[in-house]
Amino acid sequence: MKKESFGWFRRLRQNNQQFAVIGLGRFGRAVSATLYNMGYEVMGIDSSEQQVNQVINSQIATHVLALDATDPMALKQAGVFEFDTVIVSIGNYVEESVIATLNLKEAGVKFVVAKASSKIHEKLLNKVGADWVVFPEDEMGCNLAISLTKPNILERVELDPDNSMVELLVPEEFAGKTLLELDLRNEYGLTMIAINHQGNKLEVNPKPNQRMEKGDSMVLIGDNKAINRLPI
Repeated sequence: MKKESFGWFRRLRQNNQQFAVIGLGRFGRAVSATLYNMGYEVMGIDSSEQQVNQVINSQIATHVLALDATDPMALKQAGVFEFDTVIVSIGNYVEESVIATLNLKEAGVKFVVAKASSKIHEKLLNKVGADWVVFPEDEMGCNLAISLTKPNILERVELDPDNSMVELLVPEEFAGKTLLELDLRNEYGLTMIAINHQGNKLEVNPKPNQRMEKGDSMVLIGDNKAINRLPI
């Protein structure tokens, strides 16, 4: 699983250098490997010795421990409460996931990301204080559908249920026109953030007389319905 599959990685706190990942199943291992390969310090935790050994052998975490995340004393002794961000990836075990999240928030962990497996699971996690609940399978499914139906969209990050930020190849209808001529704000209600010139140079906050060229990509932000109206 590549890091590009997890759009929510970009929304993790940028000033963090340390992360703890509780639950080292397929999803937890992918999260741990991605963060570790990005240069962060990662503590991996699971109650299963088998899962722990697999992560140790794969060398995808800085520290790996076998412990019960529903036991607050075990978490405290392991130093988990000292991490600014903890990812609870026990998505398929609702009770353990909720208790682990509750333990973390009651101990004062600043930012807890928790994987949910259902809407009810999501509600429970929110009730006990999870700062961010993710449905990675849903996100990957949406990204696949977008890739199949709108191949010009290179990247899409959901900001909330109604708005997204997208990077897309300049549509043929836009090529050769300036931003002023396109008037994206009035025509689509979208805001241009940047232009990536042939993948070589990123121009942030481009000027109105900037001309769109074929092969460039444009970064836009706005309403999902407006994005879907683009000629892509």
